[in-house]
Amino acid sequence: MDHGRQVFTVDLLERYAAKGHGVITCMAAGNDVIVIGTSRGWVIRHDFGAGDSHEFDLSAGRPGDQSIHRVFVDPGGCHCIATVVGPGGAETFYTHAKWTKPRVLSKLKGLVVNVVAWNRQQITEVSTKEVILGTDNGQLHELAVDEKDKKEKYIKFLYELTELPEALMGLQMETASVINETRYYVMAVTPTRLYSFTGFGSLETVFAGYLDRAVHFMELPGDIPNSELHFYIKQRRAVHFAWLSGAGIYHGGLNFGGQHSGNGNFIENKALLNYSKLSEGVEAVKPSSIALSEFHFLLLLENKVKVVNRISENIIEELQFDQTSDSAAKGIIGLCSDATAGLFYAYDQNSIFQVSINDEGRDMWKVYLDMNEYAAALANCRDPFQRDQVYLVQAEAAFSSKDYFRASSFYAKINYILSFEEVTLKFISAGEQDALRTFLLRKLDNLEKDDKCQITMISTWATELYLDKINRLLLEDDSSLENSDSEYQSIIKEFRAFLSDSKDVLDEATTMKLLESYGRVEETVYFASLKGQYEIVVHHYIQAVSLLLFFLFCSFLIQQGEAKRALEVLQKPSVSVDLQYKFAPDLIALDAYETVESWMTTKNLNPRKLIPAMMRYSSEPHAKNETHEVIKYLEFCVHKLHNEDPGVHNLLLSLYAKQEDDSSLLRFLECKFGKGPENGPEFFYDPKYALRLCLKEKRMRACVHIYSMMSMHEEAVALALQVDPELAMAEADKVEDDDLRKKLWLMIAKHVVEQEKGTKRENIRMAIAFLKETDGLLKIEDILPFFPDFALIDDFKEAICSSLEDYNKQIEQLKEEMNDTTHGADNIRNDISALAQRCTVIDRDEECGVCRRKILNAGREFGIGRGYTSVGQMAPFYVFPCGHAFHAQCLIAHVTRCTVETHAEYILDLQKQLTLISSETRRESNGNLASEGSIPSTTSVDKLRSQLDDAIASECPFCGDLMIREISLPFILPDEEQHVLSWDLKPNVGSQRNIPLSV
Repeated sequence: MDHGRQVFTVDLLERYAAKGHGVITCMAAGNDVIVIGTSRGWVIRHDFGAGDSHEFDLSAGRPGDQSIHRVFVDPGGCHCIATVVGPGGAETFYTHAKWTKPRVLSKLKGLVVNVVAWNRQQITEVSTKEVILGTDNGQLHELAVDEKDKKEKYIKFLYELTELPEALMGLQMETASVINETRYYVMAVTPTRLYSFTGFGSLETVFAGYLDRAVHFMELPGDIPNSELHFYIKQRRAVHFAWLSGAGIYHGGLNFGGQHSGNGNFIENKALLNYSKLSEGVEAVKPSSIALSEFHFLLLLENKVKVVNRISENIIEELQFDQTSDSAAKGIIGLCSDATAGLFYAYDQNSIFQVSINDEGRDMWKVYLDMNEYAAALANCRDPFQRDQVYLVQAEAAFSSKDYFRASSFYAKINYILSFEEVTLKFISAGEQDALRTFLLRKLDNLEKDDKCQITMISTWATELYLDKINRLLLEDDSSLENSDSEYQSIIKEFRAFLSDSKDVLDEATTMKLLESYGRVEETVYFASLKGQYEIVVHHYIQAVSLLLFFLFCSFLIQQGEAKRALEVLQKPSVSVDLQYKFAPDLIALDAYETVESWMTTKNLNPRKLIPAMMRYSSEPHAKNETHEVIKYLEFCVHKLHNEDPGVHNLLLSLYAKQEDDSSLLRFLECKFGKGPENGPEFFYDPKYALRLCLKEKRMRACVHIYSMMSMHEEAVALALQVDPELAMAEADKVEDDDLRKKLWLMIAKHVVEQEKGTKRENIRMAIAFLKETDGLLKIEDILPFFPDFALIDDFKEAICSSLEDYNKQIEQLKEEMNDTTHGADNIRNDISALAQRCTVIDRDEECGVCRRKILNAGREFGIGRGYTSVGQMAPFYVFPCGHAFHAQCLIAHVTRCTVETHAEYILDLQKQLTLISSETRRESNGNLASEGSIPSTTSVDKLRSQLDDAIASECPFCGDLMIREISLPFILPDEEQHVLSWDLKPNVGSQRNIPLSV
């Protein structure tokens, strides 16, 4: 269900509805009129349509406390019946909407009326017509009242339950006109039984008929606090019912006027809703009241109402009520419905609640769909998207059960949620061409006439599928041409009918080409006649006669054994090449040499179309020394014509494989004609097919080659060992991966050791000789596990000694490398120690590379750099191995100006940190009271200074990369633009003078 908005909503209609006349005991509603009864004998009528309210005191003149037992309102809201009970017994009253005072029904004095059935088809505003009353002692009475008479017309006794006297708890009546007569249908319930009465005439006649015959009833034993019977009314006709019984909710459809309704069985699609479905994991609680809508049950359980879907039997909602504290203890008393207004009401002792329906059928299509009731689901769909989902489920179910034709019909009805391409791909993937054709035809039926482009495309596709089906039937059974009842003839008729129906939407040129490409001459002529192309029809008949004569002539030559003459005729330019393919099987069987020679000289011949004839010829026995003409022609196609058709290559390979000598097969597999171009496929033949064929024909060398070609080296070596160990060694050497190559050689070594049949010493000598062939890839320890455990070590003495000598050489070589490495590490450590003690001599007149002042100037004249500690009277400075020297402050300024922005910011940040630490140190030393914890760490100062040294002095700025990067910088920087402007020459016009020049 759609949980976005509730189907049923609860609103408080009136809080203190009894208006001080006790508490509410019962309630009824009809046509926007509600009537309530109170515990003090008052009946209050609210007419929401007219907007007025009336109160009647039925206890007046009666001794003791009086209480309203039941109230009943007709569907039109005009007629009301109420029963009051007290110490003096029970009395029943009738009142009309226009009356100001109710009238007592004296004939019913002492009878407690529990239920009332109105005649919905015949009741009017001024007359009740027939009304049936049911009492607590099991009696049925008939009542009729006319408003103008101000009293009842009659009250008649109808029937009494004698077999099992029980109180009548529910009563409903329906009528139907059958052959100018009125048939009555009455349904009554007691706590354990449901009775059905039916008959023609009057109610008195109907019930009189049951005096001498049994009553039709359904018995469901069980305790129930309040048994109820309700009809759901749609367009003034009851369509289904619900009985609140002790065993469950018995419900079903009503079919008045049906074939079996005359015997009282007018109920269909019966079902019983078990109360256990209303509570999960706890003891089942029985409802105290029920209301019935079109698709749901409203069940009152304690202080809430559970809404249960009538079809799926699932709880969809729970309705809560805003009760007062004094009413909540006793809970909701009951439910009632207003069939005319489509509303439901719930009431407790003080309040009335209105339950409204908000489109309860909006999700019923889903409910029916989940239950696989597709017809009902479609009937409840509101839009094309919902119908598409129903069709999709039906189609998927049929498709999964392989009922493809039925699935195609449902897929064709889907317009929105599944694309045309997705559906067609499903049938194509399943290989169901016939179902695909059916889908296309059904899709054409569902398309609008305005979709001309889509109709033409689908019709063309359907045409091709028809042609494909016809050809497949011909291939399956050639005799179907003569059998008029065959499937072939049936599909031909169906195809021609399709062409006739679609002649106006099919593209003429495309359809003609399609028919001609499939060789369907008769259908081509038929379609041409449909399109009025009579010139094509006449030309066809003339050409058909000529072709028939030529065909007969060629057939005559072949029958006479004149293969050469027949081939000469077929090679004429005017003869269609298709005849070559047609007569190929007969000609090659008659004279293979002449036929193959003719093929080799004929241009534009497709070898693929000759494969059936060649296979037929190859299947026949031939002499050993006879030249195989088919192999000759295939070699011509491969070597001379460079044919790339896989079918041709596969056929040639199969013929090679069947020869006794496999040299031709191996040459074909190894030569370039069996391989594709550089950027094309690796092989024109199918390697997997070739492998299966060679295994079948036991061409093991060819299998080894194919395994190797497919990079299946282990399989290739394993098979080669069965043929020739030398071949296995050759295959192992082809592998470039050292690990795989060693694994393959180990396979060969194991085979060599295990297969030798000589003496032990000879086997060992052969194994040692084998090791030499591996070029050092295998050693003696690799093959030792392959020898038996009782082999003597003496037999391996030479090989083991040789192996140990090799290992000794490797150890000595590693020792030399370790000594060289240790010596190099010592040299590096000595260089590092020497660098720490290195010094340089500076001339006293040495100048700073930036400011051009002397390096050894006094610090106070130049200014001590921030973050540096002065050494004597000199300012801090840097000296590089190249000889350039810079004041620390000048070097920082130069590097930050020339380097990238991020590096410059990093340098300035380091300098700032050093400055802050120096100022704190100076301030604390002046105070002389600084604690140890406040003194900056010497380690952190040294670390920052080391980082600053690395940032500015890692290389000389005049000799390193910094100077190289300055080449790309402009001569005039952006901040020097004002200097450029100062050099501009502005002419002074007023001060110009002409200076004469002497010649």
